[in-house]
Amino acid sequence: MADKTNANIGFEKQLWDAACVLWGHIPSAEYRKVIIGLIFLRYISAAFDKRYQELVDEGDGFEDDRDAYSMENVFFVPQEARWSTIASAAHTPEIGTVIDNAMRAIENENKTLKNVLPKNYASPDLDKRVLGEVVDIFTNNIDMSDTEASEDLLGRTYEYCIAQFAEKEGVGGGEFYTPSSVVKTLVSVLKPFDNCRVYDCCCGSGGMFVQSAKFIQAHSGKRGAIAVYGQEANADTWKMAKMNMAIRGIDADFGPYQADTFTNDLHPTLKADFILANPPFNYHPWNQEKLLDDVRWKYGIPPAGNANYAWIQHMIHHLAPNGKIGLVLANGALSTQSSGEGEIRKKIIEDDLIEGIIAMPTQLFYSVTIPVTLWFITKGKK
Repeated sequence: MADKTNANIGFEKQLWDAACVLWGHIPSAEYRKVIIGLIFLRYISAAFDKRYQELVDEGDGFEDDRDAYSMENVFFVPQEARWSTIASAAHTPEIGTVIDNAMRAIENENKTLKNVLPKNYASPDLDKRVLGEVVDIFTNNIDMSDTEASEDLLGRTYEYCIAQFAEKEGVGGGEFYTPSSVVKTLVSVLKPFDNCRVYDCCCGSGGMFVQSAKFIQAHSGKRGAIAVYGQEANADTWKMAKMNMAIRGIDADFGPYQADTFTNDLHPTLKADFILANPPFNYHPWNQEKLLDDVRWKYGIPPAGNANYAWIQHMIHHLAPNGKIGLVLANGALSTQSSGEGEIRKKIIEDDLIEGIIAMPTQLFYSVTIPVTLWFITKGKK
């Protein structure tokens, strides 16, 4: 088992190292789309192939019935989008067009992915010889005979690449990635259970949901036993989250498009059992002047120059009667008295919502070096 784990970790790094050949050909943001798009394409094709073979073996003639795939939470992949088609074109000048057409075909078959998948592979800026070599790596280095293991491998590869992008892209990368150690800590403390609603109001690439699903699965539950709700303001990051959920087989409601949580709350009536979030630290401006009479500010209007207490109150507003929140905040939120923040904090404490606060060390995040704290907020404390 240890050898297999080491091999998988080696594959993640091997994929990254090989894909880094692309660095010289396209900007980093486009590079991210190329790699993450291929991971997505490789996995859904493999999941489809497995289900297709099961249906052929059953002998009832349902292998081309789209409902036979959707009932098992498997994307129907048309012929032109299957990995065998892509692999056979790897060393042709048309490989970029073949991949773009595959992405369009998948979007046409699966409406939840409409306008989500990257379609930049035919770009003249992308060296088709190098792209073909990356396709070969995906073809030859992932054993799909064990689909559960391969799903985890592809999912972890997706997470590994996102972490690498976050490091390379610095402050910008921090917008879509929370270090897994922080996410695991939040999830381990909150302990989400089966048939619960989990919400992240600034979900980035969706890491909070992945760890929540893993936690439930590890404790004898089912990965699909949670209802996932999220929102993300950045269009590219919203698409990354949608793909991340698809690779993991997690059915998530991220709204029909990206949107700012404060000015366009896509889940206005949601009351979640668990809220996990890593909101942008000390975020401003956040359109406070347009939201002065908002129902969410139960404990006071947050200052225009810092959204920390806007995020906190937004989450409390969306919490079910016995729900729990775990969120990451800069240390300054503990002691600030600026523009009424101290009074808001006092009222939240007096309402007996604070379960506990964990101080974390510095250097945890790629984008900032300041120390952070994990806040745990609970309604209906015993």
